Formats: sequence, structure tokens, C-alpha cells
Amino acid sequence: MRVVSRLLMATLLTATAFAPSATAATTRTYLAARQADSIVMGYSNIAGDELPAWVALDGGFFSRNGLNVDAQLLSGGANTVAALLAGQVQFAQAGGSEALNATANGADLVVVATIAPVYPYIFEASSDIASVGDLVGKKVGVATFGGSADVATRVALRNAGINPDEDVTIIATGSAANRTAALLSGAIQGGMAGGPPDTLDLEAQGLHPLFDLAALKLPAANTAVIAQRGWVNANRDIVQRYVDSLVQATAFLKQNKPATVAILKKYYKSDDDAAMGAAFDFHAGEVVASLPFPRPEQFADAIAQLSVSNPRIRDVDLGRLLDPSFVQDAADRGLADAR
Repeated sequence: MRVVSRLLMATLLTATAFAPSATAATTRTYLAARQADSIVMGYSNIAGDELPAWVALDGGFFSRNGLNVDAQLLSGGANTVAALLAGQVQFAQAGGSEALNATANGADLVVVATIAPVYPYIFEASSDIASVGDLVGKKVGVATFGGSADVATRVALRNAGINPDEDVTIIATGSAANRTAALLSGAIQGGMAGGPPDTLDLEAQGLHPLFDLAALKLPAANTAVIAQRGWVNANRDIVQRYVDSLVQATAFLKQNKPATVAILKKYYKSDDDAAMGAAFDFHAGEVVASLPFPRPEQFADAIAQLSVSNPRIRDVDLGRLLDPSFVQDAADRGLADAR
């Protein structure tokens, strides 16, 4: 019998202690003395949408599924997908809109999951903006042009009777954190915030919510798991284990607030119990999907908005871009029901 290394056994025991026993019973176990598969994952922002990945990392779910995941913060969906196309990462956790843009421009990508299938945004405005009409002539911030927040902003403005291309000036700040900083400094007068803790910080400094897109539960591919098709076809087992880990981590986090809040504190670099608790309630309760199926309706807004400037977006074959089979496999094995 092969001897399991002390390091691998320690990792497995740690993960089993963190995760619920029912989940362990349904997980593919890699107790043989094989080396874990190493992959690099890029994520676009410090945002609660990333909770499943953070919990999978810090809770040992990736490790228990035989994956050594190097998670890299790449600041913005466009940069994250660019790193994917350059082969620097194997998975990009970014907006579905970035996947659409890249595909329309010739990339051969696959969306294997949608972690945040609704808009998580609340539009925050400076104190001098009393109504939506006051935004006319003002500056509105997004992280990147064509990104999830950009699409959400344009959808919300159009629904409110504001033409985002003529009535306001939309400025790309580079990241969600930069957008928040621009709101606080007054460089922009309005912009989406991804729920708490960002909304709490902004409102404590005198900004106020102008409209709540999150409350509408509109379908969106706000945070998707994206990979290159050739790599997926050659590594389907790794992709399955990655998706399994996200599903298992989500099942855990939704039932374990204290442990999840501790992980939020680490990534947000915050010791604010109230803010991190509010972030958990918002993202775990309202945004993150237990079964992150990628579905065509999640991409409808992005197609409508992005095709205005890039007509090729309408030619993207969603039946080819989206592959729900990995999430379906996890669902069939009951991983979302494990506690």
C-alpha cells in the first residue's frame, strides 16, 4: 500500500474537520499518495460574490478534492479574462459580460458556472443627487467598460429614463475598490456598490442609495467561472472537481455564518463584526447560488447593452458558450444538499 505523506494527510484531516461530515461522505476522496493537481485561478475583485471560492480555499474544499489552487486577485474582469487568454490562469472568475466580449472577438471560452446569478448592486450617489434626474451631466463610475457593473449601470439608468451614452459621463476606474474610492473622493457622483460592506462605508461618509438593483433579483452573470475550451476538454476531471468544491463550499457557508464571517474578515482585511456580518447576510442570503448553473437568461442584459457598440455580441452562441453539465453532475450527487 502506498504511504500517504504526512503533509497530504494533514491537509485532508484539516479539510475534513472544517467541512461537514455529510459533505465528506459524498466527496470524491483522493487519499492515494498522488500529487494534487495545481491550477491558477484569477478573480476580479474583493467582493462577496467570491465567497464560494474563498471558502473553498480556506476551508480545504479544493484540497480535499485533490486541487492545489493558487488564487490571484487581478483587479477587474477585463484583466482577469486577459490573463485567462494569455494562459496565466486556468480559471477566470469574472463577469459573464467579459466572457461575451472575448468570445465575440474570437476567443473560444466556456462558462462552467455562474456563482452570482443576480445583480448584487446598489447605486450610491453623492449628497447633491436627490433624484435620478440630478444625474444628468454628472460622472458615473464603473470598474471597467463592458464589465458586470457597467452593464448593470446602463440597465439601471435606461430603466430610470437616463441615456447612459448621452446624459451622463461614464468613467472606468479600473476596479470595484477604485470605484468606491472615487465615490468617496467626489471624483464621480454616482456608481454601483456591491452591497455591504461597501454600501455601509459609503453611506457613513454621506452618500445615499439612489436605487437598489439587488432587490429586483434580475438575472445576471455577475460572477461566472470561465475557462478556455481546449483546456476544459483536456481536463474535464479537474473542472468537475473545481465546480464540486465551489458547490460544497457554498453548502457549507450558507449554514456556517461564524466561520464564513472569519473568512470575509481575512479577504476584506476588516475586523468590523457588524460590517462583515452584513456582508454575509447579503451575499450568502441574496446573491450566491447553491447550484451555480450558467443559464442563457443571465446573459440577456449584457447582450442587449454590449451589442450597441459591438454588434458581434449578438452572434455569440450561448448554447456553445455555456456548459451546465459540471454543475448538473454535482447536483446529481447531492453536493448542494450536504451540510
